[in-house]
Amino acid sequence: MARIAGIVIPNEKQVQVALTYIYGIGPHFASAILAAANVEPTTRVKDLTEAEEQRLRDVIDRDYTVEGDLQRLVTNNIKRLKDINSYRGLRHKSGLPVHGQRTRTNARTRKGRAIAVGGAQPKSATKT
Repeated sequence: MARIAGIVIPNEKQVQVALTYIYGIGPHFASAILAAANVEPTTRVKDLTEAEEQRLRDVIDRDYTVEGDLQRLVTNNIKRLKDINSYRGLRHKSGLPVHGQRTRTNARTRKGRAIAVGGAQPKSATKT
């Protein structure tokens, strides 16, 4: 059971895939880390030696911002945008898409559930 950057990475997966379980490391950074640490990407995590695990930890600690530090950095950046009332900050505050996407249709992830307008009231009984 390998523990890297405070995260227990899965034993049965290849190292290149398992590193992507760490927040802030995607496939590209995972391959760069493995090249820097001189570890074979197709090796399973359970087959890593203690020296290889230590090299991976050292490379990640030295060269990359991951997990809690990265989340704190992103949160502070968003808070700064909100504080200075920039356009992006206002979009974050109001829960709308930030990067110029359309909102007339789509954007349901940011806006939440659609509220029906018109046609939501029951029909009144008519005389026959």
